[in-house]
Amino acid sequence: MQFTDAVTVAGTRQTADGYLVATARAVRTGIQLYAGHEVGKPDQEVVRVYRAADQVFSTDSLQSFSHAPITVDHPDEEVSAENWKALSVGEVSTAAKQDGQWVMLPLILKDAAAIKAVTDGKRELSAGYTCDLDFTPGVTADGEAYDAQQRGIKINHLALVDRARAGSKARIGDDVGKWGASPVTPQTADERNIQMDLRKVLVDGLQVETTDAGATAISKLLADLQSSAAKLTDATTAHAAAIAAKDKDLATKDAEIDALKAKVLSDADLDKRVAARADLITKAKAIAKDIKTDGLSDGTIRKAAVTAALGDAAVKDKADAYIDARFDILVEDAAKKIGGADPFRQVVQSGLQSNDAAGNVATAHQAMTDHLASAWQNKKEA
Repeated sequence: MQFTDAVTVAGTRQTADGYLVATARAVRTGIQLYAGHEVGKPDQEVVRVYRAADQVFSTDSLQSFSHAPITVDHPDEEVSAENWKALSVGEVSTAAKQDGQWVMLPLILKDAAAIKAVTDGKRELSAGYTCDLDFTPGVTADGEAYDAQQRGIKINHLALVDRARAGSKARIGDDVGKWGASPVTPQTADERNIQMDLRKVLVDGLQVETTDAGATAISKLLADLQSSAAKLTDATTAHAAAIAAKDKDLATKDAEIDALKAKVLSDADLDKRVAARADLITKAKAIAKDIKTDGLSDGTIRKAAVTAALGDAAVKDKADAYIDARFDILVEDAAKKIGGADPFRQVVQSGLQSNDAAGNVATAHQAMTDHLASAWQNKKEA
């Protein structure tokens, strides 16, 4: 992919032949902003591209500066042997070297019109180069986020431009009074540097002009803002999940409490249960006098009574409904044997009787016992 970045020229002098010799910064490390369409990402407004020191100052990259042609503005095509004569106004004279975060290189301008353009203020330099873009996002050692990295940087040409992407420090030096330019006062130099340092940055869809440092700071703040927003979203989601889980636990406990409440009998229900239990025990003992009922369920009592009266075979492998029906039949038979009276109902209605009544009950009980003792014979005959 082709790139262009700009800087300005410093340390100039003019030769006896009228050539302009200078030492200039060109290409620096760090993050620079590109419009998405410049780097093949038209869907992104701004792409933060990182140039690491090991790429900018690699031997191959620095050597590619040697004798690179200098042009006025960037040509529409790469400079090559076929077009250099028409495009070149000078060249980088020797190999480049590292100067802090910059690449420092000597250059010479030989074209009179180009030299005049420099004296008139066109003093920034923009490197035209090719490189590979690795669109793997990351964060620099200084904590700055980036969207892509440049690798394999190779210089094609160096262009004189009005404004450099790398900032106004990438420029031909202001000390050009020796070869005819009007002197530059500190005040006008500062004003021009401030103006040329401004870069356009998109902030929430709005285009803002700021310095290189401001653009870097804005990029970092935007990245931090996105990170904070993501953390807030995660925290909100986790909080909502925790509340939902708590609500579920509370609902489960409420359901358990409701179920326990439903199992608690009212006084009326309790009276009914006691009466029904007493009635069942009385009927079971009418069938089998010595039957044990303590701690047994209603169904177990019925089964025990039927077993006592008819034997194990009568209940073996039989359903509860069958056993309940046999129990009811035995209760009816027992009632008939004692004159159709319901002993439990009599006790409830009339209370306990005198000894004579007790004797009658004993007589009835003996009759029921005799009947039950011979009941199996009648069943067999049937």
